[in-house]
Formats: sequence, C-alpha cells, structure tokens
Amino acid sequence: MSVCPRAERIDPWLSYPARIRRVIPEAPGVATYELSLEDPSFAASFRFQPGQFNMLYVPGVGEAAISISSDPAEPQRLLHTIRTAGGVTQAIAAGGPGYPLGIRGPFGSAWPITACLGPQASPPSFLIVAGGIGLAPLRPAIYALLERRQEVDQVGVLVGARTPADLLYESEFDRWRAQGIDVQVTVDRPNAAWQGKIGVVTALLDRWPMNHPGRTMVLACGPEVMMRYVAQAAVRRKVSAANIWLSMERHMNCAVGLCGHCQLGPDFLCKDGPVLPYPRLAESLKVHGL
Repeated sequence: MSVCPRAERIDPWLSYPARIRRVIPEAPGVATYELSLEDPSFAASFRFQPGQFNMLYVPGVGEAAISISSDPAEPQRLLHTIRTAGGVTQAIAAGGPGYPLGIRGPFGSAWPITACLGPQASPPSFLIVAGGIGLAPLRPAIYALLERRQEVDQVGVLVGARTPADLLYESEFDRWRAQGIDVQVTVDRPNAAWQGKIGVVTALLDRWPMNHPGRTMVLACGPEVMMRYVAQAAVRRKVSAANIWLSMERHMNCAVGLCGHCQLGPDFLCKDGPVLPYPRLAESLKVHGL
C-alpha cells in the first residue's frame, strides 16, 4: 500500500496552520471537528486516502495522531472525529470554533479499496466492521465505496457500540442503506427505547449473508480484542486471511517511524500501518496486554 500521492514532497516534520471551523457533537465525549487549512498552498495540495491519519498539534500542549474521518473526494472539507482523552484532545475539545492548531500529514497506509477495484471478471465484496470510535477511520472507506458502488458486489457495514448513545454517524445510516449498503447495528447495553440488536458485533458477522467469501474483503477497526475475534470469525466464514485488514492505531507519536513508540513486531504502525493485513498482525494479537 502506498501513502497518498502529493504534488510536492513536503517536510514531514513541518506543521501547517489550521483552525477549528465547526464542531459536531457525536456521542458523550466524542465530537467531529471540521478544520480550515490556513496555508493556501497546503490547502490546495492536500489529499488523503481512506485510513490515513494526521498529526494535530496544540501549541504548548503536544501532538496527537488522529484519523481522518471525511470524504477523500472532498479533501478540503477536512474532518477528524475525536474522543476526549489526553491533554491534546482535551485542549481541542475546550478550544471550540476558531481555535488554532498545527497539522502534519497525511501519514500511514490506506484501506485497500482502489487496488481491489477495476477491470476484473467478478466484482469484490466489502464487509466493514467497526467497534465504537473505530467507525471514524472507516467512514472514508464507506464514502469511497459509495462513489464506486457499481463496481462492487455486496457492501456491508456492521457497527457495534456500548450503548445507543455511543453510536457514531447514526444520522447517515439511512442514506448509506438507500445507496445499497447493508448497515447493521448492535449495542452491548440497550436503553428502554432501543429496538435493535443486542450483543457483540461478531455475532452480526456470523449471520451476515456473505455470497462469495472468496472475493470478500473485511476491513475492521475497534478495540484490538474485537478485531482479533472479527478476523477469526471471518476466517471461519471462509474469507482469506490475506483479505482481512485491520487498523492498529496505537502509540503513534512521531508519524515517521523515528521514535519507535508504535513498533509492533517488525512494523512501525505509523508508517507501515496503521492499516495492515491480518497475517502480519495475527501473532501479536494473540499476546494479551501487548
């Protein structure tokens, strides 16, 4: 997989100025931030692929790696869905519209969508499996598949969340369904108003009507234990392990493989990942607490 092509090679250490243009509440402690890129040249050349991330810098606080959650066909409408956790995300949440940031990116590998499409005898299917905020780095992949829906056989989006209040982008689900995507949702802890499915997201995968496992791609992001079980469930459904891709977003501090914090086995997740094929990750995912 390649990183996003750029018209010119920029310094990966250089932060460009940006501001928060709009804040969209998503769930308790989670919001989507639309950013305005202040440097005209950087804004004009900015492109990304589904699955990539940016480094967002808060002066005097630090940097954080945040997945891009917007449509790659509209790169100037740049969105990041962020859960408030550490100092950087707390500062971003407190800043609100107009708050200045620095941005480096995009970095990392992408979901293998373009490589799977094109002239071929049989169109592939895609099954997207998300747990909690793991839907954020998968949303650009959904947008990309919607744009090329006629080239794809089945498209399924299976979403799991702790509670109904924790579901991301729920207002978009009906639009995705109307454009030919099978969206299924489950929660761990329902409220009194919930009328949907209850349980783990792998239960949805076990029952999903997969027509052609041999040409189905599974893209998953969420808690690592969830991704391990998703991969195992997909293999049981006769999906090739090589067609299962996971996003391992952990400890990415520098984005260029220099600091070593994100090393997992032979891979530096910030530059070799975060999107990697399951066979590259299978042994590491077996180690509890790694």
